[in-house]
Amino acid sequence: MSIQDKIISDIKEAMKAKDQDKLRVLRSLKAKLMEKEISERKGGEAKLTDEQAVEVLMKAAKQRKESIDQFEDGGREDLAENEKRELKIIDAYLPEMMSEDEVRGVVKQKIEQLGASGMQDM
Repeated sequence: MSIQDKIISDIKEAMKAKDQDKLRVLRSLKAKLMEKEISERKGGEAKLTDEQAVEVLMKAAKQRKESIDQFEDGGREDLAENEKRELKIIDAYLPEMMSEDEVRGVVKQKIEQLGASGMQDM
């Protein structure tokens, strides 16, 4: 099941459960995904890949994080808490990110694999 299909399915579940907060966030995500899909159309129909959907979700998450910082700086904890709840919902659809140690391990492995010995090998 694609990310887009999962969101649509979860919208139906949120409607049945009468979860207004989750429903609002999911509808917003669905609209952003549809906007991206429309912008990708060339001569007819287009279907977003999961990678494109993740890009849209990451952008939405980044916007929420920036809003949280601004609200906390402005002393508006009530609005920051709302954004945090929305971010938590969005994060559920994003793939788990690698930790810094995991990234360093992959980079070291790639360096060894390519036989790089210094900056000149970049």
